[in-house]
Amino acid sequence: METVSGGAGSPGHPVGFDPTVAIGRGLTLPNPVGVASGTFGYGFDLGALCPVDRLGAIFTKGTTLHPRPGNDPPRVAETPAGMLNAIGLQNPGVEVVRRDYAPRWRDWAVPVLVNVAGGDIAEYVAVARRLDGVAGVSGLELNISCPNVAGGLDFGIDPRPAARCVAAVRAATGLPLVVKLSPNAADVAEVARAVVGAGADAVSLVNTVVGLKVSLALGRPVLPGAGTGGLSGPAIKPIALAQVARVRRAVEVPVIGIGGIRTATDALEFMVVGADAVQVGTATFTTPRAALDVLDGCQAHAERHRLCAWRDLRWSALG
Repeated sequence: METVSGGAGSPGHPVGFDPTVAIGRGLTLPNPVGVASGTFGYGFDLGALCPVDRLGAIFTKGTTLHPRPGNDPPRVAETPAGMLNAIGLQNPGVEVVRRDYAPRWRDWAVPVLVNVAGGDIAEYVAVARRLDGVAGVSGLELNISCPNVAGGLDFGIDPRPAARCVAAVRAATGLPLVVKLSPNAADVAEVARAVVGAGADAVSLVNTVVGLKVSLALGRPVLPGAGTGGLSGPAIKPIALAQVARVRRAVEVPVIGIGGIRTATDALEFMVVGADAVQVGTATFTTPRAALDVLDGCQAHAERHRLCAWRDLRWSALG
């Protein structure tokens, strides 16, 4: 079978196969495999270990209006088939991102979407305004679902405040807007419909699941404060698959699947249940080039099965 190159060191794919993913407002990812917020920093340090220009997208570390030091350590705990984190959105603040980081992204082939976080709607709007029209920023991922900061879930678990937040940010920027949804919502499909109605171009899910680890020797939780953190890794993959399928039935915009993706098989399963693209997260901590290994495997699968587009994988019951 005749093939065309899939990129240096990667499998080819069939002539006529379109590996791109349209996100909205003119943003098209070169392929469906990106790296998740909080696991790849701002792309610089891990970029030395992973050729970033082959990625479908980089979703940056959560960024707030002002610098945040994050929570006191310990902030990470290993769990069976996953990890808990309570980093607390440590970041340098939006001014550093727009002044120092964005000019470096401008020369990259990979789209960079800044993950935006805030304590209230005004902060989300202020960050979005400061990034609007900044060269090197391809889009925003609105984090309304972070479980390890005070108030981090307030917008993501209720469709009404979620819609208000998204509508306010939509009015503040013309950038493509992806809204990151919480698995902790009572009805994630209802939240998805609300944010799409308010102006989201795409949705990503799931964020981490609230969890807790206890030390029997210490007689208390391992993490400080309330002891809870965000659970990620393979343990949450079945939850993520179910919620992606549910959201896919609820909205027509692009859906980006996240949760426990380590292999191409994992990523392809998300596409079966309706994801248009995926993000690789926790796997990056142990294998910095995990996303590229996933991409290579997905491209090989497309070649073997003579796909025309990733959508060809979708479960027929989803339409």
